Amino acid sequence: MPPPWARPVAGTILGLTVVQLAIAAFVPGLEQFDGKGFAARLVVYPLLMLALPVAYWLCSRRQQEPRPTPWDAYGLIWLPFLVDVTGNSLNLYDSVSWWDDANHLVNWMFLMAGIGLMLSRTTLTQPWALLCITVGLGALLAILWEIGEYYAFIRNGTELATAYTDTLGDEVLGCTGALIAGLWIAMRARSSDEQAKA
Repeated sequence: MPPPWARPVAGTILGLTVVQLAIAAFVPGLEQFDGKGFAARLVVYPLLMLALPVAYWLCSRRQQEPRPTPWDAYGLIWLPFLVDVTGNSLNLYDSVSWWDDANHLVNWMFLMAGIGLMLSRTTLTQPWALLCITVGLGALLAILWEIGEYYAFIRNGTELATAYTDTLGDEVLGCTGALIAGLWIAMRARSSDEQAKA
């Protein structure tokens, strides 16, 4: 059962992300957004953020007994989008040398912790299975993200010369974040199993 504060926190995360995306896409003269594909992000980010909640809602409608909405998981899944957009709004990607690397690690940890929470509320409760699926999905999403970045702004941008090395590093950091999240989800599931048996 998600905590009562999860719904307003998740809603705030979604709202702040969309507002910043709109500012980036429509307010002229903001140099920190130049060449970073924010017109595409204005469409893609909300679609990605809402894809899992919509799928969950559609699946839960088929259930005889409705399950509570996992607002805590949604908040974790949406948090990386807010962190990314805020980092661009504050020009941290260009002014802080380690910001991009930290984002790939921490944001993938948040994202996969949220997805792992959702998975743990299904019939999939075995810790080892949750670990493997969380890490595997995290690796796949890290690869897909890098492909998206390439097509959105790297192939025609100024970062093409260093893109290969940066992409490999980002994928390693994303996979590491997914591993941390997977370990947390697995330990959480194991603790729940032990409490249920006690």
